[in-house]
Amino acid sequence: MNTARKLAPEVFRQRLLIEGYYGREIGEAEVRAYLLEVARALDLRTYGDPVVFAPTSGAGRAENAGYDGFVPLIDSGISIYVWTGPRFASTVIYTCKGFSEETAVAFTKDFFGLREDLVQLTF
Repeated sequence: MNTARKLAPEVFRQRLLIEGYYGREIGEAEVRAYLLEVARALDLRTYGDPVVFAPTSGAGRAENAGYDGFVPLIDSGISIYVWTGPRFASTVIYTCKGFSEETAVAFTKDFFGLREDLVQLTF
């Protein structure tokens, strides 16, 4: 794979991955709230309700228990994956509209109580 090549330069897209260990209790309601509130904080418009999945007990490996969520945006979407055992969250904001990465990271850090050793990656 050639990572230096910019495929489809005529198509604007901004992608941000934020990962870290969180410090507060997270359940389905919090995942749903995060998806709506981060979109609002970034001035991104949703066109549907967030969808949150919590695999039923025994459906997968215990160490992967948690939540998967997605909210559709007029300009793409936001996905989140939460592991409740290690208290780890990973979110991807993918848009065809520009947004402030600093705002996204600060909001996500504050919402989840992420530790300072969080990772952010633009791709």
